[in-house]
Parts: sequence; structure tokens; C-alpha cells
Amino acid sequence: MIDRETVDRIYAAANIVDIIGDYVTLKRKGVNYQACCPFHNEKTPSFVVSPSKGLYKCFGCGKGGNAVTFLMEHEGISYPEALKMVAKRYGIEVREKELTEEETYPKGEYTELARYYSGYGLYLDSPDPRLDQTQTYEAINQLQLYLEYYPQSERAAEAQKIMFELQEKLAYKELLAVRLYYNLGTYMRDNNYLSAVITAENALKNYPYSKYREEFMFYVLRSKYEQAIASVEEKLQGRYREVVDEYYTYMNEYPEGKYVKQAQKFYDYASKRITDAY
Repeated sequence: MIDRETVDRIYAAANIVDIIGDYVTLKRKGVNYQACCPFHNEKTPSFVVSPSKGLYKCFGCGKGGNAVTFLMEHEGISYPEALKMVAKRYGIEVREKELTEEETYPKGEYTELARYYSGYGLYLDSPDPRLDQTQTYEAINQLQLYLEYYPQSERAAEAQKIMFELQEKLAYKELLAVRLYYNLGTYMRDNNYLSAVITAENALKNYPYSKYREEFMFYVLRSKYEQAIASVEEKLQGRYREVVDEYYTYMNEYPEGKYVKQAQKFYDYASKRITDAY
């Protein structure tokens, strides 16, 4: 097997933009890059590459991962083959070693399967997003542990795919909370709009490649707009400026997004109120 130090060097050297750029035409969009997904047919780009995080995510088909898993998926090769492919690109010597008896034990004939299915079983029993997600978190932890033990397994790509699916479920649970806070704000106001903003912003940090990202961003803008509308006079200008800032943040990432028309209305109204104040 490829030793741990070599694997670490390969991951440290892998430039995900360069590697994926060999297969698709990437265009810079803010801090990230975007392209039409190489894994399914699409006309509007939904494939995003983050150089800072070393990850890619398609918001159309849901595929995602790092530079190594991209090569595994695109080239149809195994984990060790993908590692060697990256190593060759960057001139890294691949050192391999035989497992000692201590390293092999307790990795017996069925141990790998047992570790995999301990996570897979929890995945199958993962509850509805509206319910407690303790089991979902445990499934992710078990699958992460499996990947640490068996990074070269033929099941590694499937385990990673399942983890992304479970993370999407957690992201959706957060989206349900955002929607609830926003709706409560519509009837009760108080701090519910603020709760919607905080929950959405935390979700954007925790699940940056979720397919719900655009909706989270829009709810931040929408909730801040409602906050501004309900503000006392001394806070109005500051909050309308926040609306304008959030509008630019949203439009920078989704210039052709599904909420553009509503976002434009919020921006126009906020800009007018700021102008009228002078």
C-alpha cells in the first residue's frame, strides 16, 4: 500500500483547479471557479470548484469530492491509481510498503466489510430531516472512520458519496429551520428574522457546497430586508445598507439565479430609501 507520508504529500501538492481544468473549461466566479458539469449534460453551469477548500461540487447531479476522487470518478480508476496519477503529475515519488502483522490486525477477512456496513446500516436508518439527526451524524462519523482505515478500498468512492448525501440531509434540516424562523417572523417579528439570518449563515459555513446554497443566501437577503422594513428609525439606514450588501453578495454568485427578480425588488426599494434619506 502507499504509505501515509506519500499520500499526504500527494494531497498537499494536488491543485484541484489545474487537475479539473484538464477536463473542463473553468471560469472564475468570485473566489471559486464554475463550469458545466462533466458528469451530466447541462446548459447552465452548476459545477463549482473551490481552490481554497480543494473541493468540487455539482449542484445539478450532486457529485462532489476532491481532486483524487474526481480522477477516480472521471477516469474510472481506483483510489491508488488516482493517487499515482496525481503523484506523476507533480513529480512525487510513490513509496509503497507491505503491511506488517500488527498493521493488518485486526483487519481480518471481514473487518473491512464490518466497518463499512456499520456506517452503511446507520445511513439506511437515517431519519427524516424533520427528526433528530443523531443517527445521521453517527453514520457520517462511521464512514469517515472507514475511509481513514481503508482509503484505498474499492468502496471508498461509494462511502464518500453516501457522506455527501447525509450532509445534504443535514443541510436540508437547517433549511427547514430557516424557513420556520422566517415564517414566524412574518407573523410575530421579534427576533425571528435575526434567527433566520444566523441559521442560514451558519449553514452556508457548514455546508458550503450544498444544493440548497442559493436558497440559504436568498433567505439571508430576504430576512434582512424584512428586518429593515420593521426597524425603528435610527436603525433604518444601516439595515437598508445591509440589504444592498447582501444583494451584491447574492448576485455575485447567482447572477442568473431563480430569485433574481425578488432580489432586485429588495435592492431597488432599499436603495431608494437610502437615497431619500439624503
